[in-house]
Amino acid sequence: MTYSPTSADVKKLRDMTGVGMMDCKKALVETNGDIEAAVDWLRSRGLAKAAKKADRVAAEGLVGVATEGNRAAVVEINSETDFVARSEDFQNIVRNAAQLALATDGDIAALAAVTYPGETHSLKDELTEAIAKIGENMTLRRAAVIEVSEGVVGTYVHSAVVEGLGRIGALVGLESTGDKAKLEALGRQIAMHIAAAKPMSLSENELDPEVVERERAVFVEQAKASGKPDAIIEKMVEGRIRKYYEEVTLLAQTFVIDGENSVQQAVKNAEKDVGAPIKVTGFVLFVLGEGIEKQETDFAAEVAAAAGTA
Repeated sequence: MTYSPTSADVKKLRDMTGVGMMDCKKALVETNGDIEAAVDWLRSRGLAKAAKKADRVAAEGLVGVATEGNRAAVVEINSETDFVARSEDFQNIVRNAAQLALATDGDIAALAAVTYPGETHSLKDELTEAIAKIGENMTLRRAAVIEVSEGVVGTYVHSAVVEGLGRIGALVGLESTGDKAKLEALGRQIAMHIAAAKPMSLSENELDPEVVERERAVFVEQAKASGKPDAIIEKMVEGRIRKYYEEVTLLAQTFVIDGENSVQQAVKNAEKDVGAPIKVTGFVLFVLGEGIEKQETDFAAEVAAAAGTA
């Protein structure tokens, strides 16, 4: 009679190793319920080893972009070192993840659960296997999708190591019935602008009110230091707020491609060439490792410790 592990034993093994429930269940079946033997079974296959690496900071890796029709996706998968990011195995995972993300609306949990191409297991499990094989922690950090009903989604990958994979990925939606080829050229230019100028929002209406108020408070204090009357101070502050909008909102930023017009005006100017009105519906910008607190290590100290001299 085949041994059937209890949910309590599966949970205990999972807590001990950090390995997924299905792998824990399989390990218990293979070892007839012996917990310690199950741990060794998982270790022998590299799975428990992979779990132990999960607390290590992964701030390198790649951003991947994929396009299909009027839809585009961007994903970020992190590794501990740039060396791993340059490996073909890792690049294939990021490339496939970007393709898979096209069908998930940017939901990271849904993406992790999607069956990996050519396998019966999920993308999450594919990463777990890669961790065991390569020996570094890897994390599926985030994903996003932009779709337009008619028009194009412009894309750009900066510092590309291969096509569609690099350190910065930008998407921008252009809704229009105009010439697709010309829209794609414009979309790429705007995506390049986004990668360079790093806007915080599409327009001032989408900016976080708390961020704006914090900036306003700083401007007020700066203006008060001038000693001018309140009415003048108010005008100074409003002028600085308008300048702030021009610096951080996509449509108001100076278009880096021509250095003269705002992005909004550049889009308006392109309408004649495209042959129809154009609406910028939204954008996404992923910068590799952005917001991840990297660990600072003393390499000399690590070497000394390993040698037993520290």
